[in-house]
Amino acid sequence: MSSPAVLAAKAALASVDLSNYDPEQSRLMDERCILVDEQDNAIGAMDKKTCHLMENINKGLLHRAFSAFVFRPSDGKLLLQQRASEKITFPDMWTNTCCSHPLDDFEAEKVEENQLGVRVAASRKLEHELGIPQSQTPVDEFQYLTRIHYLAPSDGMWGEHEVDYILFITADVTVTPNRNEIRDYKYVSKEELQAMFDDPSNSFTPWFKLISRDFLFGWWDELYKRRDASGKVVAKSLAGVADGSKVVKMT
Repeated sequence: MSSPAVLAAKAALASVDLSNYDPEQSRLMDERCILVDEQDNAIGAMDKKTCHLMENINKGLLHRAFSAFVFRPSDGKLLLQQRASEKITFPDMWTNTCCSHPLDDFEAEKVEENQLGVRVAASRKLEHELGIPQSQTPVDEFQYLTRIHYLAPSDGMWGEHEVDYILFITADVTVTPNRNEIRDYKYVSKEELQAMFDDPSNSFTPWFKLISRDFLFGWWDELYKRRDASGKVVAKSLAGVADGSKVVKMT
């Protein structure tokens, strides 16, 4: 991202009025995302408002994100959430357990070695959105799989343009949803998720559809194949299943 493009993005922010949106969601738009190039090299920081305006996305503004998938160890079911109506981007859509951003606001979330920053962010946001205690999602228990680069409009004004780290974790978790973030949640099997996709009354976030289309179901099969001696699925068993060294561009 060149300096002129970043300056242009900042200029566009002045015309954005968030007064008609939920106050808490508007406040969260002041958090600072980590800007990256297409190879996921960090090149700066920018507030979420600026990063998620399609006017700026169309100029190339790109930021780092994560998609966390929490599986129940006993039966391998995946925890889904339905985004709250209050969300500014992609409201009311079903998606994976938690999707958000490591922030430039926290030094620990900028650490790139062993994907530490996004793991720390994932544990933090699982607590913020679903009320899952961070003690139930230890940073070392997340299995990093790969990174995807995608662009997806939400509506005429807002959208996503991210390098998104895919993280799996198997854990028994206590869910106490933040209703400003989550409208609903449920555990699903592979077959139940496919039935949800086949039901036209459901809507899904674009990144979840992309990940499911190309990766999720195959990795889910591997989870079952690699159960431990007690019959439980273990996310860490997927180490090496995917090439995490490259950014996969998806459309």
